[in-house]
Amino acid sequence: MFKKLLIANRGEIAVRIIRAARELGISTVAVYSEADKESLHTILADEAICIGPAKSTESYLNMNSVLSAAIVTGAEAIHPGFGFLSENSKFATMCEEMHIKFIGPDGSVMDKMGDKINARAEMIKANVPVIPGSDGEVHTAQEALEVANKLGYPVMLKASAGGGGKGIRKVQNSDELEPAFESASQEALAAFGNGAMYIEKVVYPARHIEVQILGDSFGNIIHLGERDCSLQRNNQKVLEESPSVAIGNTLRKEIGDAAVRAAKAVAYENAGTIEFLLDEKSGQFYFMEMNTRVQVEHPVTEFVTGVDIVKEQIKIAAGIPLEISQEDINISGHAIECRINAENPAFNFAPSPGKITDLYLPSGGVGLRVDSAVYGGYTIPPYYDSMIAKIIVHGENRFDALMKMQRALYELEIEGLVTNTNFQMDLISDKQVIAGDYDTSFLMETFLPNYHNQD
Repeated sequence: MFKKLLIANRGEIAVRIIRAARELGISTVAVYSEADKESLHTILADEAICIGPAKSTESYLNMNSVLSAAIVTGAEAIHPGFGFLSENSKFATMCEEMHIKFIGPDGSVMDKMGDKINARAEMIKANVPVIPGSDGEVHTAQEALEVANKLGYPVMLKASAGGGGKGIRKVQNSDELEPAFESASQEALAAFGNGAMYIEKVVYPARHIEVQILGDSFGNIIHLGERDCSLQRNNQKVLEESPSVAIGNTLRKEIGDAAVRAAKAVAYENAGTIEFLLDEKSGQFYFMEMNTRVQVEHPVTEFVTGVDIVKEQIKIAAGIPLEISQEDINISGHAIECRINAENPAFNFAPSPGKITDLYLPSGGVGLRVDSAVYGGYTIPPYYDSMIAKIIVHGENRFDALMKMQRALYELEIEGLVTNTNFQMDLISDKQVIAGDYDTSFLMETFLPNYHNQD
């Protein structure tokens, strides 16, 4: 096992990793930007080292600075968390060259699965269903038009090197295609350095179902059940739950088996997520993409399985075989996660950084967890993601979990800035959400229009 681990991240995920490492007897090194000098992860870690200015490209995304911090402090491994360098194959390779263990898959696997076209081809070979779409990259609007006309509208334009909801456009007809292609391609070029697109037929109505997998360096790969991430705004997840109410035991086994096949096809190692779209009309599911890192919503899976995913990540990276088999995984009860963001729903969810003047995070009771890095008096900087906490609950059943989440959100108090707490309370109190009657379009096309009209 490693003696010292550097966390190449910030916020609640950095705190989460520090806690897991400490429980494994590993000392930790926090890196921070000048804007994060007073952040909780710098306080909780055994050591903390500044790696640059507030701008993420000069700090958290500065590979040389992060590696220098690891070398100076004698860290044997780096955990990238999510975002920043977590899916950067160049960084993973640089870690390997410096004999520092990157806690995640090999850089070549990242490249293979990070490129959506390559990933699609790999899944077809592994007999994993894929959404009907273009055979490869589409580089011009004219090419896109030809493909879309063959597939039939509506279609979805997606960045080949995309992620995080960027470079995605839904196109209803041929008139919309050219401007949508140009804007999505430019967005992808700015975000990923690659403006190439591909096209998929729109599956509608659909559920966004993802399956958590773990794979060790000995070829053992298991899945930890599914999460339903269908409640999304602008392709960004807002609330996640496990298990999905849209899936029965037979389909659960089929989709879990498909996720394992997908991971085995690329000899996947460490924690990852296979994302699917489920066509609710036919019951057919389709591969969308693979996330080669720990997910924001991993705690809901931890609650229903009892498996500490971050600890497993560290143990796998240290060369320890998985001590759990597929037969050991039992889904127990129901878990829900609400993302609490410093944003103003009344103004198109605009970021709302500032100083927290008063804070109460809900605690107490069985099945309640808060992952956060904020504290009273802390100033949330304007430079990074607006998520400041995750409220996660676990109940005997879905209704129990919903009631527990309502109680937790009712208790949550964050003063000094605007958050989406009341929005989340209204969302989980919605009749359709309570009934589990929603799909990927629900939040944008049904809930939000009515919500803003009420305002």
